[in-house]
Amino acid sequence: MIRHFAAAAALALCAPFASATVLSFDDIVGANDYLAIPASYGGLDWSGSAWSVLTTEQSPYTAHSGSGRVTMGWGSDDAASTIRFNAPTVFDGAWFAGYGEATVRFDLYFEGSLVASSTTLSLSDTPSFLDAGWDGAVDTVVVSSPLHAFYVMDDFSYVASPVPEPGALALMLAGFGVVAGVARRRA
Repeated sequence: MIRHFAAAAALALCAPFASATVLSFDDIVGANDYLAIPASYGGLDWSGSAWSVLTTEQSPYTAHSGSGRVTMGWGSDDAASTIRFNAPTVFDGAWFAGYGEATVRFDLYFEGSLVASSTTLSLSDTPSFLDAGWDGAVDTVVVSSPLHAFYVMDDFSYVASPVPEPGALALMLAGFGVVAGVARRRA
């Protein structure tokens, strides 16, 4: 019985560390399209980027869900597509649609060093998921493309706080110590 309680407690304590967040961009609305993304949208740092929200239907810029998705301005470069996490995070990927001659990939950084690049995704008007291809922590994502204004990104997905804070780990370990102490007393 104690063993089952300990397993349940461990799962309950770890669950907050594995909650996925998906930014659909549907909650950013304005009088018209091309409204700039707020600098801290979704708890991320978009201040160094040139992303704008597109909400009207426009082929081949098809949304994966809802009506909101983001696009870059004409003449943008990879640096303008930088998205920063406020803490080390596991990035899952995002959905893309756009012109057939456009391609995209993710360049993933941690503490200023490139740690991985995803595969390159060729686009069409049917949204396709581009997997980050990296399960480790990152703090910066760059969407790399030779044709930045030729695509839209939707449903940006990441796992928030994959690395527990030291205080949370200490509390979890203390809880396991209490459970072990109770089990030892009963034995």
